[in-house]
Amino acid sequence: MSTSNRLLNERASENHVSPFFEVADNGGLLAIDPIERHRYTLSTPEEVFPEPATTDDFQFPVDTATSITTTAISLPRVISVHIRDEDGSPVCKANHFAYEELPVGEYTVELHAPIKLYLRVESAITLSATAESMTIEFDGPTEVVVGARSYHDQPAATVTTTTDPEDLMRVISAFGSALKTTSSERSYPTLRGHPPMVEVGDELDLAGLEPPKTGVAIEVPPDCRSVFLVASLAYYLGARVVPGDEPLLRTEKGFEYSLDGPTGFEQTVERTLKQVFFLDCLTRTEGLYPIEVHERRMLEAKIGLDFPTLYDTSLADQLEAYLAVPFETLEDHLPEWKLTTHVSPTASSVEMLPFAVNDLATIRCEDPEPAPNPAMAGAVESGDVAISETARSEGFTRSATSNKGVQSEDPFVEPEPDESLEQMWVGEGTPVNASKGSVEAYKHRLARTPTDGEIGITVVCNDASMDEERDFINETYGERDELPFDITVERDLTVEQLKAVLSTQSDFLHYIGHVDPEGFECVDGKLDATTLESVGVDAFLLNACQ
Repeated sequence: MSTSNRLLNERASENHVSPFFEVADNGGLLAIDPIERHRYTLSTPEEVFPEPATTDDFQFPVDTATSITTTAISLPRVISVHIRDEDGSPVCKANHFAYEELPVGEYTVELHAPIKLYLRVESAITLSATAESMTIEFDGPTEVVVGARSYHDQPAATVTTTTDPEDLMRVISAFGSALKTTSSERSYPTLRGHPPMVEVGDELDLAGLEPPKTGVAIEVPPDCRSVFLVASLAYYLGARVVPGDEPLLRTEKGFEYSLDGPTGFEQTVERTLKQVFFLDCLTRTEGLYPIEVHERRMLEAKIGLDFPTLYDTSLADQLEAYLAVPFETLEDHLPEWKLTTHVSPTASSVEMLPFAVNDLATIRCEDPEPAPNPAMAGAVESGDVAISETARSEGFTRSATSNKGVQSEDPFVEPEPDESLEQMWVGEGTPVNASKGSVEAYKHRLARTPTDGEIGITVVCNDASMDEERDFINETYGERDELPFDITVERDLTVEQLKAVLSTQSDFLHYIGHVDPEGFECVDGKLDATTLESVGVDAFLLNACQ
């Protein structure tokens, strides 16, 4: 099986903080991902002295590399490991209770750890695993080049667009520039980059970004709703979005597929995305990761696809074969989708699309019906009781203070839910049964700076009747080797004290107490957080009545 050219379209992310290496306390090598805040130790029987190394010799994209000399590497626990020869062809895979002996040769050892790691060696290899540990031994002191890639990915650029629908089409087309490969391996999230951020302005500026040359185009009518609905599909296919009378997917080979099928435009696009993604997951088993997949075994004879041939064909040819399979044949085998993003069909919503598309969300465009305030009495009698019971079962507590009469100036809306795990609303109003998408929140996450040392968690309990929850803190966060936590607990804060806590740099704030439209309830009054000039908290959980 030929795999040497499978990742010719790989594109390493350029605009994020890279992982780096240090000597571990036990004398081994410590890999650190400062953005995702992961640490992973490769233990060695002798002291090592890391030296910088080139990333060019790796078959996969890596952010950084180092070289050490050692006789063996031990892993802190059993993980999935793939070993490939010098051509990139799979030699073996290993997991629990594995034992493999390989003769002298050039190998790439891929470690599916919290930080993606690759080992390049020229040696004989003995790999052994128990239920709890894994060791890779060499035939003597051996140079091992270790490459690391963060699972995190940030936008490589910011593009600007006007509200003209054809400009929006060109912006959505540019999302595909972030794909690290156009092979079926792009179904792995680590081989899809984050689309560029978008800002609405006075003119179109694509920052030099272009979609990959996949030979795929999507035609849609020139209006916001039509353009937004195909955003995730266009990104995943690396397709150009162009004006057309009817929603249509077409390829340079002459294949055409209507995106306005019997179930309607919105649902046909959703089904097309899910179908192509799912069949890519089956096709990729012929390539870099020849893992047996249950769904392929169940469906292969029924759908009649030649996966070995499909793996080496163009994306355009794959689409023609994939979309010849009736969706109903696959429907019961499809994975549960992570996210549905409900988008208000106004041009300003385009600024949220890169973040939704990065999660490969299905997109719906709608003007939802107004919803009643769930904090009012009717909701308390029904929904809030259920929420309270769920919260108690998970160790979260609430005081008995009633929410009756609490009003919100922001109107409530209720998007029509579907079967995805999460629903997100992008537009005006406060959503019911969905999360609120905020460009500012995503930008805040992207702007996080690397953390040195332990992760700082501040717990504030401003309600004595909720002390029971505070007692769960150590049990919940605890101490972990890969995510060491430094926990600070504060109680019964005054307005000035809480203001100081919120203004101080902290990785995570867990607040337990009362919050209403007037602010955070403190022992001497209420703090309106909108009066703060700056907030030092990176992420937070408000376990509060509102």
